[in-house]
Amino acid sequence: MSEPLSRVAIVTGAARGIGAAVARRLASDGFTVAVLDLTAEAGQGLVAEIRGNGGTAAAFGVDVSDESAVAAGIESIVAELGPPLALVNNAGIIRDNLVHRMSVLDWDSVMNVHLRGAFLMTHAVQSYMTAAGWGRIVNMSSTSALGNRGQANYAAAKAGLQGFTKTLAIELGPFGITANCIAPGYIETDMLLQTASRMRIPYDEYAEQMVVNVPVRRMGQPQDIAAAASFFFRDEASFVSGQVLYVGGGPYS
Repeated sequence: MSEPLSRVAIVTGAARGIGAAVARRLASDGFTVAVLDLTAEAGQGLVAEIRGNGGTAAAFGVDVSDESAVAAGIESIVAELGPPLALVNNAGIIRDNLVHRMSVLDWDSVMNVHLRGAFLMTHAVQSYMTAAGWGRIVNMSSTSALGNRGQANYAAAKAGLQGFTKTLAIELGPFGITANCIAPGYIETDMLLQTASRMRIPYDEYAEQMVVNVPVRRMGQPQDIAAAASFFFRDEASFVSGQVLYVGGGPYS
């Protein structure tokens, strides 16, 4: 089967942070990138940057937790860019609190974006991948999947994504589709700033405390995660599936 001139990759939560870094990297790797966020306007700056660097991208507004919004978004992507053959489920939120203070809404909101959103997006695109006999899915987990104080909802959702990934690898592997998971550690993003704020600690002080526990003695950057994602999307990575790659500056188990 001949390959499309430029495979279409969808990145959710792509307007900033890790999602934006992954979108930039995939565009530089030759993918046509669908930049998804809650609004198309949020992704326009990144799209302009990618196009300015010679890449191809378009922005789309999609609430990944909304089934009808996902269906409409995928339809728009197919019409404008072509069938999606790669997907990064990166969209996420935090609603941190100790479990006895956590509201049901806080629990449901995090589950809906991380887990329901990843399922809806994957469910919507897998048919295009199976038809092409080629596909790549990368789900963003977290080192918090191993447990983290004040993040019962987030930790559970990120652990769930790991099980989801391994099951996708089993079910979709016969169709030429790989599914892998990246679990970032402490990455300098707006989400980490929110965590420091929740803990009522100045960010610089928070980062200094965290780096002490990181063997490579530095905070991670979104580009570190983008580099890992780039590997999983290569043709040479076709024998790597169902894996969880911890990118946190040291060993995790």
